[in-house]
Amino acid sequence: MRLTRQTNYAIRLLMYCAANPDRLSRVGEVAAAYNVSELFLFKILQPLVEAGFVQTVRGRNGGIRLAQPAEAITLRAVVEVTEESFAMAECFETGAVDCPLIDSCALNAALRAALDAFLGTLGGFTIEGLVSSSGSIRHRLGLADPVPSSFGAPPALVPLAG
Repeated sequence: MRLTRQTNYAIRLLMYCAANPDRLSRVGEVAAAYNVSELFLFKILQPLVEAGFVQTVRGRNGGIRLAQPAEAITLRAVVEVTEESFAMAECFETGAVDCPLIDSCALNAALRAALDAFLGTLGGFTIEGLVSSSGSIRHRLGLADPVPSSFGAPPALVPLAG
């Protein structure tokens, strides 16, 4: 099975947001990071928002962020939202089919089993897993390193000029 370009970039958009959890991401930044048009990403964004994967914040300082934890978003869920059809052969589609074996075809059963295995495998992967498996993803996406929090860290010792 070949995933559409829309699904590919929907996953990448979610990965970008997961790699940038401390602030809102702007569609323009995501588009620049992946070298795709903003219009294309805006089209992809709608089903992600409707499915509850992404939240949009309007306004001058608005942007997008994950609407749920990255570890809760599986690749299977994203693929099921963004792919229009899982028809691997004509017999998967609804409507009239000319094949006389449609009700008892071993090929149909084999293809259904393959699709179930494919989707089952995708269900074992999360956006968080994709992001955490690539240690340099923030750098590769052009994201600045987060500012270290002063909570829990000892203050730096600076010698006094004397």
